[in-house]
Amino acid sequence: MRLSLLAFGILFLAHSVLAQSKLNYVNPLIGTSKMGHTFPGATVPFGMVQLSPDTDTIPYAVDGKYNPNVYKYCAGYQYEDPTIVGFSHTHFSGTGHSDLGDILIMPTSGKLQLNPGVSANPKGGFRSAYNHQNEIAKPNYYSVQLEDHQIKAELTTTTRVGIHKYTFSEPDSAHIILDLVSGIYNYNGKNVNTYVRVLDEFHIVGFRQTSGWAKNRTVYFAIEFSKPIKSYGYDDFQSKKVYQGFWRKFNLKADFPEMSASQLRAFFDFDLDGSKELLLKVAMSNVSMEGALLNMTTEAPNWNFDDYKKAGEDLWSQELNKYEVQMLNEGDLTNFYTAVYHTCLGPTVYQDVSGLYRGLDFSDYRNPDDQLNYSTFSLWDTYRALHPLFNLVQRKRNTDMVLSMIAHQHQSAEKMLPIWSHYANENWCMIGYHSVSVISDAYNKGLDGIDYNEALNACVQTARTRYFEGIDSYMDLGYVAEDKSGSSVSKTLEYAYDDWAIAKLAYGLKRMDIYEEFFERSEHYKNVYDPNSGFMRAKLSSGKFIDKFDALETHQAGYIEGNAWNYSLYVPHQVESMIQLMGGKKRFASHLDSLFTMQLADKYFEHTEDITREGIMGSYVHGNEPSHHVIYLFDWVERPDLTQKYIRQVLRTKYLPKIDGLSGNDDCGQMSAWYIFSSLGFYPVCPGSDDYILGSPLVQTAKIHLENGATIDITAKNQSEKSCYVKAVYLNGVKMKDFKLNFQSVKNGAKLVFEMTDKPAKTF
Repeated sequence: MRLSLLAFGILFLAHSVLAQSKLNYVNPLIGTSKMGHTFPGATVPFGMVQLSPDTDTIPYAVDGKYNPNVYKYCAGYQYEDPTIVGFSHTHFSGTGHSDLGDILIMPTSGKLQLNPGVSANPKGGFRSAYNHQNEIAKPNYYSVQLEDHQIKAELTTTTRVGIHKYTFSEPDSAHIILDLVSGIYNYNGKNVNTYVRVLDEFHIVGFRQTSGWAKNRTVYFAIEFSKPIKSYGYDDFQSKKVYQGFWRKFNLKADFPEMSASQLRAFFDFDLDGSKELLLKVAMSNVSMEGALLNMTTEAPNWNFDDYKKAGEDLWSQELNKYEVQMLNEGDLTNFYTAVYHTCLGPTVYQDVSGLYRGLDFSDYRNPDDQLNYSTFSLWDTYRALHPLFNLVQRKRNTDMVLSMIAHQHQSAEKMLPIWSHYANENWCMIGYHSVSVISDAYNKGLDGIDYNEALNACVQTARTRYFEGIDSYMDLGYVAEDKSGSSVSKTLEYAYDDWAIAKLAYGLKRMDIYEEFFERSEHYKNVYDPNSGFMRAKLSSGKFIDKFDALETHQAGYIEGNAWNYSLYVPHQVESMIQLMGGKKRFASHLDSLFTMQLADKYFEHTEDITREGIMGSYVHGNEPSHHVIYLFDWVERPDLTQKYIRQVLRTKYLPKIDGLSGNDDCGQMSAWYIFSSLGFYPVCPGSDDYILGSPLVQTAKIHLENGATIDITAKNQSEKSCYVKAVYLNGVKMKDFKLNFQSVKNGAKLVFEMTDKPAKTF
């Protein structure tokens, strides 16, 4: 079919308007305060550079003790803070622990200051007050007026380069502060070394070595200025060195082309000659300074700020356009497309344009041209819904992520798949070995280009690592003994699910010895069930349950970031067996419903950072991940009406289109992936299985555009605020008789129709 130029132009314009409208529904500020911990700055989808303001310099420890206030600064930005200390290039989105905040840039004017000062007296340092009325946050664009310096700051990015545009009111006294002391979750000794080399009057390069959440991390950078440097220097904020070497013959701190210290802040002065604008390009690399320069010249060869901004917006439009949804109101659209935005912030690209990346063994590796290496794997969170979502709409990316996990296992000294990894480091955060879930789900969803036998070997090696987190007692006793390893119930339950994922993969590959071993292990959850209390309960190595027990208590032995009420429902791979273990369908339905109707008192979670009141509904904790599948369990006990009722309540109360609208840590997109799936009407309760579980859609209509060109069309007839219940579901015109939606039935496109009603029904 041929189109006239006019017709083509009209179609292009319509598409552009559609894409722009979706961009306008994204609000990067949503979820930035309280538990949300997202950053509002500029980035492209899955970008290595995530350029964002940092609003304070809160230390990790005070007087040698953990400072609880630092927890709010996981992403570097707090909406309530009145000042900005600068703009750094690496951030996490929604995590409950942190690192990064690398290569902080701050433009200043007037008197040069090399100390950030404090928020109570911003003029006592280089930080600046700002006002939210003069702050703009959009996909791949951030702007703010720095009031104390009268400088307008604008930020945009490519995948590996941050582009800064500063408009000065006093162009004759323009300074750029390069703060290599600053970092997120910072403390004395975190910086191992920093280095800056001035190449010429426009270019500098350097690196920063830190030892924090990632124990051995080196970030290389290259910076180009749009105007020539007039003068430069630095100060060293570490304790005075006993040994100065023969470098003392030079005046190192003024116009000397090399700078090196563990606590280094440099400055660069400019005479803008009547011009008010100064632009910077800051390129990152995990391999070398030369790699950073190559990333810069490849991705950002000119000074056209608007072109980089527009190119990034186009990349975001491509991601947002994978979903076309109609919803009941604009607030829902903002929630939905902001959730899509959050799911594309990580994992992050960790590879230079040359294909090189630094591995865990400190060696450099080169990927083929069609493959990217990824980092930032928050797997305790993201295996649940984010990676399953990728298996629908990001299949090539998720293939590369799985390949990155397998490469991680080869490079690991422990020969284990990633647990929680970033920047070529395993930080060992949280429990389980959930890479195996991601790999098993990838196999079951037919991702190509992966050697699954090699992947299975990596899974088995990881799951047999006896010295890791109580696996020795888990293998020997059939459960993790609390006197051998803490959080024993949580570990036993999560290991059992992971072992089922390994068994599922082994069965598909016809490796029956592996299948039999790990299927047996997948039933170890039964060994921590206490029939007297009706809950999963911590056991000692003697076989005795621990004496002190309160099913509501979050702080007690046996659990991590959860209590017995929520964690006892974590058997996603054998739900029917769990129901029988707990007394059958009728008893289980009543037990499950009480989780949502009884109130959890503050005393049960007041000392747990990752659980706060706004994330709780009854005693169901939606603000943290272990419970994310729980609402869907009603489907197994012939009470889909309760699944539907509580899903709508969560969508309405735990996700709000405002600054502190998220009810918990987004944790690299997991909370947002839950929202997307649940808004569409189905959810992956057990990643690695063929089935999604039906819920209650919030959309009126939706189209999910798949990479193979097919579309999943979803319609919710009679959708309204009161009509949260599902009367019937039709798949390709045929009425469904079950609550399970099989992946095979939608992978090549499908039409899914929900008939909504305001009357609850216990069956479809």
